[in-house]
Amino acid sequence: MSNLQIGLAIAGGMVLAGVVAHGAWTSRRNAPKQASAPEVSIEPVLQDSMLTQDDSDISASDLSVPAMPRRPAMDSLIDVIATVALDTSVTAVSGEAAIAAMPATRRAGSKPYSIEGLNLATQQWESPQAGQRYGAFQAGVQLANRSGALNEIEYSEFVVKTQAFADAISATPEFPEMLDEVARARELDQFASAHDAQLGFTIRALNASWSPGYIHQNAAQLGFVAGAIPGRMVLPAAAEGLPPVLVLSFDSQAALAEDPAQSAIRDIALHLDVAQVDRAEHAFVRMREAAAALAQAMDGVVTDDDGQPLAPRTMEVIGTELETLYNTLEQRDLAAGSPIARRLFS
Repeated sequence: MSNLQIGLAIAGGMVLAGVVAHGAWTSRRNAPKQASAPEVSIEPVLQDSMLTQDDSDISASDLSVPAMPRRPAMDSLIDVIATVALDTSVTAVSGEAAIAAMPATRRAGSKPYSIEGLNLATQQWESPQAGQRYGAFQAGVQLANRSGALNEIEYSEFVVKTQAFADAISATPEFPEMLDEVARARELDQFASAHDAQLGFTIRALNASWSPGYIHQNAAQLGFVAGAIPGRMVLPAAAEGLPPVLVLSFDSQAALAEDPAQSAIRDIALHLDVAQVDRAEHAFVRMREAAAALAQAMDGVVTDDDGQPLAPRTMEVIGTELETLYNTLEQRDLAAGSPIARRLFS
């Protein structure tokens, strides 16, 4: 073989090696970023938050935590309440009898429906419990929620369910005037619709995409923990059983992939349901800080739903408007994060 042939062979080999190396580099560059340690488990350990507020617990719907507190007592501010008085021949009703008489479903149309009894031992209103005795009852249906205002059909269902319960325990119900309550429901619904704020940020990858494990690892460092739904993490609230302060979500299909490490995710979303979270949690401040920290750590940018970067000035305007909203809700006795607000804005 001549020197020319040898030279050409060497040059060809170098070109081929360069092509292979470039291909490997390109593939590596475009591959989803992975967690630095072995892939994070589905339930990462809660770590100290990089934020200024305290970490807290999350709702029972997201993790296996102790059961949430029982449903708050009825409130005339957001409930229609019918009294159910025992007939004179009946002095008390056992919890077992009351439970047996209750309707199979706890809704009237799309509105929550409930029955409470006056416990003769504690003199407290509560959901009927076995082993207790009750001297009076009340039934309630919620005036409004995010599905709209209570309407005439739902009110009629409320009456039918309550009458059947009363008949079963030898009692007589007394109902408020339907037209008055429906009008009250519409007014409450109008107020709630005008003051129902749900905020969302999107964090988009600038270069390489992310794997689910990479997202979990970075979010866990900010205090987020895995929720029950694939592709969902939550920042816990201060008290056990309350809704999370923030929700982080990404493509659930990527999280469920046969090999999640190869799933390429290019954006994640942060969500704040304002009325569900106590003002003392400083949720919007924490949302801004979490978004900024994730964007910096993961080489991303914070945008709105349309993909436009969110400027600091825009964030400040949103924060100011939220303070006004908090004040308005408190003036209406519907403070954000209170049991009554969580029921209304649900």
